[in-house]
Amino acid sequence: MNHGNNLIFISIAAYRDRQLVPTIEDCIAKAEDPYRLRFGICWQHGAGDDPLPYTSDDCFRILDVDWRDSKGACWARAEVMKLWRGEAWFLQVDSHCRFAHGWDEKLIRAMEQTGSPKPVLSTYATAFVPSENEVLMEGPLQMAFQGFTDDGIPHMRPVAIPNWERRNAPLRARFLSAGFLFAPGSFVDEVRYDPELYFIGEEATMTLRAFTSGYDLFHPCETILWHDYVRADATKHWEDHTEANNVRQKWHELDLISKNKVKRLLAGEAVESFGLGSVRTLEEYEEYAGLSFRLRRAQDYTVRYEEPPNPNAPLNWAGEIYTWMVRITLERATLQEGALEDPVFWYVGVNSEDGTEIYRKDILKDQLDKLPADQARLVLVVEFQSGTVPATWSVWPVSRTVGWLNKIEGRLTEDDYTIVLEDEPE
Repeated sequence: MNHGNNLIFISIAAYRDRQLVPTIEDCIAKAEDPYRLRFGICWQHGAGDDPLPYTSDDCFRILDVDWRDSKGACWARAEVMKLWRGEAWFLQVDSHCRFAHGWDEKLIRAMEQTGSPKPVLSTYATAFVPSENEVLMEGPLQMAFQGFTDDGIPHMRPVAIPNWERRNAPLRARFLSAGFLFAPGSFVDEVRYDPELYFIGEEATMTLRAFTSGYDLFHPCETILWHDYVRADATKHWEDHTEANNVRQKWHELDLISKNKVKRLLAGEAVESFGLGSVRTLEEYEEYAGLSFRLRRAQDYTVRYEEPPNPNAPLNWAGEIYTWMVRITLERATLQEGALEDPVFWYVGVNSEDGTEIYRKDILKDQLDKLPADQARLVLVVEFQSGTVPATWSVWPVSRTVGWLNKIEGRLTEDDYTIVLEDEPE
């Protein structure tokens, strides 16, 4: 990698976000060398908002956009990419983040550790909540495959990196995250953002386009960025861009165009613009990641979020993956106090005979509130794909006041699960 100027271009798409200035200030304050930072910002805001305090600073390139003219986050990220001026490094983050001390040096060092000529460091950032006394918890995350949507678009979830304290180099990744992406500056030229994307499928398509353009995907093995996922008081694009606000294009119209394009790209079809790269093929990505987009299947190695590339698999591996319907029955008397009265969520896991987790789901409070209040036995039904026969289950409640309660475990019989017969996706 040749990165002579060592400047970092920081792309931030901010939609009516009061955390934009605190994010920028934290980014600058925590950098080892703040003089190498250059900011590109798409500032989507209302007429009455205070101006940004950076308009006279040459290190900032700001697009001033009325929120009514915005076409969504991907459009804004595409606009920001146009502000890149050949900086050696490209960092894309959201406008509601916090940074680790020395984050710039840590990212550049991690890039060198990958040993790849074209690495991308990306993941779901660790959560935080903005406040006067912010707590930034340690613990880097990776992106785990969660399933396919009804449209066949893969979606991911954050999970902890096992034994991250003992790792000293990034680990290979299957996916990249839109909210934290660090790459050589060449990424801007070779994997330009598609302004027609809206939300669902953004990360899946950018992953495919980066991989097929010859970029290698990695997760950092230390916590470098924190992200506010709750955003309780924030205004969302899809809340504004509705019929009631008399905007040019409503969000669901943008979303429909986006989803249609995403589905065609995942199917390997030619798209009018912003298609796959020419260095690797879609099939090579599927082999690397253990996925079949056409059949909407994932290998067990992938579901267990083992580090890629996946081991060699038979050509017909997707035919060995079944959809299981599993019924978990537990006695109400085995639940500790707080499991139903004051829950945050219940971890529900299904395991193979050797104890390997083949499925997990966090059942949230609103779903738990629907469980019958007058029955001694509670039944949870889960559905998932796996090539392994389910053998045991675990339920592990988390109480808001106590934290993790006792884990409840049980064995499945053949009467507790069935294979769901499905039509092959069109």
